[in-house]
Order: sequence, then structure tokens, then C-alpha cells
Amino acid sequence: MFTELGHFALALAFAISFVASIAPLVGAHKGWQSWMAVAEPAATAMFLLVGFSFASLMYAFVTDDFSLSLVVNNSNLAQPMLYKITGVWGNHEGSMLLWVLILTFYGALCAWFGGNLPPALRARVLGVQASIAVAFLAFILFTSNPFLRLVVPPFDGQDLNPLLQDPGLAFHPPFLYLGYVGLSMSFSFAVAALIEGRVDAAWARWVRPWTLTAWLFLTVGIALGSWWAYYELGWGGFWFWDPVENASFMPWLIAAALLHSAIVVEKREALKAWTILLAILAFGFSLIGTFIVRSGVITSVHAFANDPERGVFILMILGIFMGGALMLYALRAGAMEAKGVFSLVSRESALVVNNVLLAVAAFVVFIGTIWPLFAELLFDRKLSVGAPFFDAAFTPFMVALACLLPLGALLPWKRASLTRSMRPLWGVLVLSIVLGAFVWTMQTGRSILAPVGIVLATWTVLGAAVELMVRSGRGSLMSRARRLMHLPRADWGKAVAHAGLGLTIFGISALTAWQQEDIRTARIGDSYTVGAFDIGLVDVQRKNGPNYITTMAEMTISRNGTVVATMFPEKRVYPVSAMPTTEAAINTTVLRDVYLVIGDPQADGSWAVRTYIKPFAFWIWFGCIVMAAGGVLSLTDRRYRVAAGARKAAIKAVPAE
Repeated sequence: MFTELGHFALALAFAISFVASIAPLVGAHKGWQSWMAVAEPAATAMFLLVGFSFASLMYAFVTDDFSLSLVVNNSNLAQPMLYKITGVWGNHEGSMLLWVLILTFYGALCAWFGGNLPPALRARVLGVQASIAVAFLAFILFTSNPFLRLVVPPFDGQDLNPLLQDPGLAFHPPFLYLGYVGLSMSFSFAVAALIEGRVDAAWARWVRPWTLTAWLFLTVGIALGSWWAYYELGWGGFWFWDPVENASFMPWLIAAALLHSAIVVEKREALKAWTILLAILAFGFSLIGTFIVRSGVITSVHAFANDPERGVFILMILGIFMGGALMLYALRAGAMEAKGVFSLVSRESALVVNNVLLAVAAFVVFIGTIWPLFAELLFDRKLSVGAPFFDAAFTPFMVALACLLPLGALLPWKRASLTRSMRPLWGVLVLSIVLGAFVWTMQTGRSILAPVGIVLATWTVLGAAVELMVRSGRGSLMSRARRLMHLPRADWGKAVAHAGLGLTIFGISALTAWQQEDIRTARIGDSYTVGAFDIGLVDVQRKNGPNYITTMAEMTISRNGTVVATMFPEKRVYPVSAMPTTEAAINTTVLRDVYLVIGDPQADGSWAVRTYIKPFAFWIWFGCIVMAAGGVLSLTDRRYRVAAGARKAAIKAVPAE
């Protein structure tokens, strides 16, 4: 009965979303307050109804209701409770319900906390958001119903995909969807502004916190997915340029460009057309990612579904919303005339270059991801675009971006002097080059990657620190410290996020250049040396887990005769799905990871063992955490809360000529 109510709530939410996608837009166009007022209670009602539907599906998983087809295919009596809960979104139908839940949650937030928005703009934003809900609720109800019943329920289920039975994957999809779907708010604000024919500084201030929130969650979600791949898949890598990884990375790049572009609109009333286009494209790439994951047109270890019919439905949604938004964009080109002028050397120019680098980088990733599909369709050739292409084509843009960040942040608005702006950065530049030269001299193998990474990381991190010091002004150390503490949180957030990027660059460069790998067979009692460590295979045992059988090795790590750690890598087999997984054992410090994987037994009684020494791996994810912390700091700045203090400016604003 509870699941039937959940299904009914979903259908009722669809009906309300249909009304909410029409009445507020008509009311805003006609100036009918009563019609515009429909938007807020409708947004709340949709969220509550979809939330109830999601809760009813979760209840079915938790109570092992095997009369539901979805529970049978993604759960099991022996499955731990955490993975029964995460099984709700560990499949296509449940994950789409989570997608729509988050979509309606963002709409409800705008209804609850958007009181300072002009009524017409808020009605239009909520109307566009409701139209997206119409499309995806229809997609769920007509092609991906999570509440399908079985005539004869089985006694037990088929178990969740073993790769998803991991804490990292339990939290990775919700964070990723909070980012993906959060970009729908930027899209809704962009379309609402195009309908009104007004894009001004107030609009940029309203759209920035939504974009920043989406970028923040995308950062956390991508980092969690990377961390999961690092320790769970047993390949020893943190990023594989997999199509689904790329599907989340492209919106992240465009969202980063949108954040920087919106600053120019807010401060200088310039780059209006470009900023609107980025807001449209950011959500467009989110929809492309949804299509890649669920259509089956591109093979991926992360893909949820392999159903071309569902892919066609999503492609239709993509075509309708992107085509409609871009058509409206073309019609409203005259309303986006830039007011501010700036010289070639200025902060505006630096932000333009920043945007170009990020957008072209996203386009490169898109081409590499989608090219195998086009090659098969157009030339009947099966191609694989792997890491060598992405590393060669993508890396130069990130190097250029890292070089630009510290200087661009210090350039004044409108007109600047390179000589004057570089003055506080010369010391940082010299130190960066010296450190790079030192690493080049001391390292073995003469790889250029590590020295370049050290230079870029030092330049980016210390450049962010210098920016804060410059903003603290002149005077005594105490007076500068006081001014530093009273700087706007958005300034602190920007510096912290840039520093986090530098730390991640350092971690990636150092790990890629200096990691060591050893693959061998070892008998119980054997020891071998990798780098500075002695690795010993003490024992191998078979054990039973909650819903799996594991082959667990006991291995020791020693250095200079002293045992550093005892580790237990595993190879699990899940009997219900008959699927093996690798559980790497990792000993982590700030300076390095020792990464151990146990493989299959050999005919001579030995075991396959893989060992990796990964210098500075910790810094990759620590840098992501720092970037996310910078986003949180910026969000707490009262100037960038939704419409905070902007209503007065909006009332005075007039459409551009």
C-alpha cells in the first residue's frame, strides 16, 4: 500500500508540475499576481510529493519488499543496511527519482528563500524549473517507473552491483546529482532573464550562489568518485578519462567558467551574452551526461542502463530545452548589450582568457568522449579514445590557466599595468622556478612533469596568499592582520579555492611522475623490496562476509627493519551476482601511499601481488577538499546569498538598449 501511495504521489507531482510550468509564466507575462503566486506553493508541493515517493521507495528497500521488481534486482536479504539504503539510487529508476527529488528541492529553496527577488523574475524562474520537472517526471512515469510490481515475488533478491557496495559510492551519487541538477537553477535564471529581456548586475548576483552551490557539490562528488576508483577498482589510478567521469567533469569546467564570467557581469556589466550562454551550456552538459550514463550508446563501467529507447527520450529532453533556450538566446541578443568597456590588460580580460581556457578544455573533453560514437555512426569504425589523447590535449589548457590565476586575481578592473600588478608576485615566481629547478636536479628519470607541477603548484598556492596580503593594504603587521580578517568571505573563498587547485595540481604531478609499480608472485612467508619498503606476505585466508566470500591476505610493510603497518588486501566474490571485486589495502601518509592488491592463486602455490608506491597521493583529494572549502566560504558571504541586498538594484535596473 505504501508503494502505491508513492506511485500516486509521483503522478500527482507530475500534474502539479504541469500547472506550475504554465501559470506563473503566463501570470508574469500578463502581470497577474494571482497566477504568479501559484509558483511558490506548487514548488513546495512538488518537493513534498516527490520526497514522499522517494521515501516510500526507500521503505521498500529497507523492508526487503521483493514484490517490487526494482528491489529484487538491486537488493538482497544478506545485504548490509547501508547498501540497502544506497540501493535506492544504485540503479537507473531510483537514481532518476533522486534526480527529480533534487530538482524539486532546488525549486522549493528558490520559493522559500527567494523573497527578495522581483516577483515576475521569481515566477519565471520557478516556471522554467517546473517545466524541467515536467519532462523528467514524464520520463520516470512512462519509461522508468520504479514502482513496478511482480506477480510472483521471489524469496530473495539478486543483490546490488558489488562495485556499488562501498561507502564511497554510497555518497558519491547524491553529491554528484546535487551538482548536476543544481545547474538547472542557473539555466532557469538564464531563461527567465532572456524572457524578461534584462541581464544586469543584480541578475548576476542572484545567479552566482546557485552556480557556486552546484560547482561545490560537483567538486565533492567528482572527488568522491575519483577516491572510490582509486581504492576500489584495484587499478591504482585516480582518473581514467572514462566517458561517465568526463560527463561529470565537463559541467564542472563550464560551471567554473560561469562563476568567473558572472563576476564580470556583476562588477562591470560586461560579458552578458557570454554568461547567459555559459548558463545554458552548463545545464546542457549535465543533460548530455545523463544521456551518456543511461542510453548505453557509450560503454562505461559506471553506466546505469543500456536502453536506447530511454536514451532517445533523454535526447528529446536535451533537444527541447537546449534548442528552445538557444533560440530564445538568439532572439534576445539585443537585450544583452555590454555596457562596461575595458582595456586589453585588465581583470576583465584575464577573466575572458580564463573563460576561454575552461570552455575550450570542456570542448576538448567532449570531443574525446563523443568521438568514438561519431566514428562508428559515420565511418563504421570502432575507435577508443584513451588517456594519451586527453592528457596531451587537455593538460596545456590547465597549465595556461594555472599560470594566469595569480596575476589575473591581482589585475585592477577596467585598466591595469602588468609591471605594477606583477610587483608583489616576483618573489613567488622566483621561488616557484627555484623549487622546480631543485626537483629537476634531484629527481631520477629526468621527467619534466614533476618540476612543471611543482612550479605551477607553488605559483598558484603562494599567488593566492599574496593576493590576500595585497588586499590587506599597507601599514603595520597588526593592522594588516585586522584588515585581512575583515576581508569579505568571498575574497577568502576565491583564494582558498585557487590554492586548492594548486594542491591538486601538485598531487597529480608528483604521483604521476614518481609512482613505482611492482607486479610479481609471492609465496606465504616471502618478502620483497619496492622502493624504500620491504613487503612481506604473512598469510592468506578465506573468510565469509555479510553477503560475500573473501580471500584476505595479511601483509606487512617494513622500512629499515621496522614494521610500519600490517595491511589486509582482499579479493571478494559475491555469490548471488557471481561477481568478483578487488579491495586494495592502502597505507596513507601525507608524503606517500603504499598500495597493495592480492590477486589469484598460482599453480605453484604462490599468489599474484601488485604493489604501488604513490608519492603525495593524499594531496590530490586534500586539494579538492580545500577547493570545496573555498566554495563554502564564498557561499557564507552575505552579498552572495540568494538576492541578498539586490532587490533595490533590480528595481532601479532598466533593460539594455
